[in-house]
Amino acid sequence: VRLKGAEKNIQNGISFLEVQDGVMANAGKIMSRMIELKGLSQDVLKNSSDNDNYNREFRNLQVQLYEMSHLTFNGVSMFANQNAEGTRDAIFDDMNQSLTLDNTMSIYVSSDGSSGPTVSLNKALLLSALTINETDRTSAAWSAGENTDSDAVWSFASDTYANSFSLDEISVGVFTQALENIATLRADNGGTMSRLQYASDNATLQAKNFAAANGRIVDVDIAAESTNLAKYNILAQASASMIAQANSSMDIALMLLR
Repeated sequence: VRLKGAEKNIQNGISFLEVQDGVMANAGKIMSRMIELKGLSQDVLKNSSDNDNYNREFRNLQVQLYEMSHLTFNGVSMFANQNAEGTRDAIFDDMNQSLTLDNTMSIYVSSDGSSGPTVSLNKALLLSALTINETDRTSAAWSAGENTDSDAVWSFASDTYANSFSLDEISVGVFTQALENIATLRADNGGTMSRLQYASDNATLQAKNFAAANGRIVDVDIAAESTNLAKYNILAQASASMIAQANSSMDIALMLLR
């Protein structure tokens, strides 16, 4: 029974990762569209009206990315902005924060509960992955309204249209870096999903083996019991026949005496 509970927990974890990956896949499509808009805006044959239209779509997509980063799975956030302790912002690709201090959830993959093996599910650092320092292309912590030239840090996820930035403010390389960051997040997601899938297969196999072992202990050996039944039926019939013959012999003896 406890293994069945562990199997359900694992399947819920896989579902969480599948939904999370779907969101990040769409985020990657949005970034690809942003790159396309950047290229279109650089066409010298486009007039100012065309570029304004591209720019409006680009800024709206920034708001869409921000909204996607706040999606939940059964009320649980799929993405993180701060580390688990909430003491400082979690930064994508920061060994001290993104791997050890970001928001993680432990899935118990055995019947032992918290004392057994676990697999950690990460709340992906999508906002930080989309926030990039143009100077060295490293990621930074996301914060509202930070898209300014003063610190050269730009976020492709904006909480409002007013805080978004225009196509002509950053280079193509920053777009490409954001797309690569999303690919890295999806790779981490896939690795965790693979671990959970193997854990699910192992739990299923253990449940089958335990059921088989329990059956060997408590189930009846049909062949042996059928043989015993036939044996005891023969013995019972033979006993009844012997008693009948003995009774018949006594009757003959009495007849001779009379």
